[in-house]
Formats: sequence, structure tokens, C-alpha cells
Amino acid sequence: MAHDHDHEGHDHGQGHHSGHHHDHTDLDWAEMGPLLESQAELFAPLYERALGWLAQEVTEPGLIVDAGSGPGVVSCLFAETFPGARVVAVDGSEPLLERARARAERQGVADRFSTIAGELPGVLDELDYPADLLWASRSLHHLGDQRAALAAFAARLAPGGTLALVEGGLPRRFLPRDIGIGRPGLQARFDALEAEWFTRMRHELPGHVAETENWPGLLAAVGLKPARTHSFLLDLPAPVPDRARAYVAASLTHMRERIPDGFDPEDLATLDRLLDPDDAASVHRRPDLFVLEAHTVHTAVRAV
Repeated sequence: MAHDHDHEGHDHGQGHHSGHHHDHTDLDWAEMGPLLESQAELFAPLYERALGWLAQEVTEPGLIVDAGSGPGVVSCLFAETFPGARVVAVDGSEPLLERARARAERQGVADRFSTIAGELPGVLDELDYPADLLWASRSLHHLGDQRAALAAFAARLAPGGTLALVEGGLPRRFLPRDIGIGRPGLQARFDALEAEWFTRMRHELPGHVAETENWPGLLAAVGLKPARTHSFLLDLPAPVPDRARAYVAASLTHMRERIPDGFDPEDLATLDRLLDPDDAASVHRRPDLFVLEAHTVHTAVRAV
């Protein structure tokens, strides 16, 4: 389960992560690894602020588990933020975990860094010790029974341990309402498509159970004490760097691949122009491109 492919990587909006959380049989994670890692690095400022906030919430954790780590960008940030902690990156993709181990080696934290390959939540049973901090960034919504998965996460916490759940936030924005081509408000209409796709994705998951997305309520329902909730913003104003352009192009390409039959032909033509690198109005070239996105972190604590 690759963490921010919805997240940390390919699809940072609900339904990407990409966070990282897709059917591992139909994606080439080794091929996608560089893109996922680059996109996760784009979001590093957001994660750095989130981890700084967590550092005020959690006292010197001994073991940190990144549940759905993807290529390990956030896992390694945890190792830097908490220099006394061991960090375990858990993901369903061994090629992405290879990238995580290589990153830990480059950053000089490999002596405190390890990985476990397998599908959440059952793979957490392989942990040698309970976690003082378990980070689950946009991995939960790719599991059919979210309440049962949260209970499994909670069971792997040490007494007094903290679960940090990243779910929700706000839809990403890349473009002004009126972009000079097509009908204004294109991204708002894409939001509706994403919401429909996300609902279908959830319903098609094995063991799907519908839940009201009251995350503090669900954390309390599995026996944890909800602590705090805070949202963190990635704000990259125009003109954006090439890495941000690549992220926007990948996100819109992902959208293009999921366009349903009967979609408005004018909007489809606009999207195709936005993705055409030879078009001056494309996201590859336009000067007004930006990235604005919010992720929400909910924390809860296991009783001592």
C-alpha cells in the first residue's frame, strides 16, 4: 500500500497517493517509483510542518511506524525529526521499499531505518515491538473495513502511543477559475468526478463497510482518545518549479484516464489542451499554474 501515491506520491488527493494503495497487480511500482518519490518531495514542506507539530505532541518516541510508506520520503523525514527513534516503513510494494532504503542510506539514517513488505493492516503483526507513533497517511481509505483497520492500528500502539491519521483536507487547486480556454470552473467540475470515482473505489474494495467519515469519532470507537486535529497547507504560487508542473500533469493525466463516457466534450477538449506540451495554454507552459492543497492530520492516544 503505497502511502502517498495518494500522498506521498502520485495521487495526493483522495483517490491518488496516491498515495501508494492501489491494486498492486496492475501497476508497475518500480517504473512509477521515481515519479512518486519526486512528487512526495514536492510535498516535503507540508510534511515537515506536520511532523514539527507532531514533535510537540509526542515525547521522544522509540519506534515510529509509517503505515503505507511508499518510497519513504516521509519515513526519512521522521528519522530526521526524531533523531532518537527507530523508523519502520511498511508498504505493499517491495520496489518502493527499495527506494526507501536507498533514501535512508543517502540521508545517513539507515542504522535506524528498516522496512516490512506486506498489505495493511495484517502486516503490522510482523512488528517486533509496539509503536510509540504510527503514521497512516491516506492509506486507511484504501482498506475496505476502515474501523477494523483502525482497531488493528490501535492494537499495534504501545501504551501512551499516538496514532496520526491523515485523511480529509481540501481538494487540490492548480488553475484559476477562468483559464482563458473552455468554460470557467473546470477544476470544480473535476471535483465532482473525483468524488464519484472515490465512492466507486471504496465500494469495490474487498470487505467494504460504509462509515461516516468522522475520523475523531472512529478513533474513539476503536478505544483511542482523540487528541488534536490540524490541517497543513502546501502553497506553491505561480510560477511553479518543473517538479510541480510534472505533478500537475501527472494528476490531470490520471484524471484523463478515468473520464467516464458522456463527459462534456468541451471540458474534455480543454483537458486535452492542458495536457498537450506543445500548446501554450498547457500546464507544461502556462505562467499562472500553482499548487494549493491541504491535508488534515488527526491524532489519538492509546491509554496507558
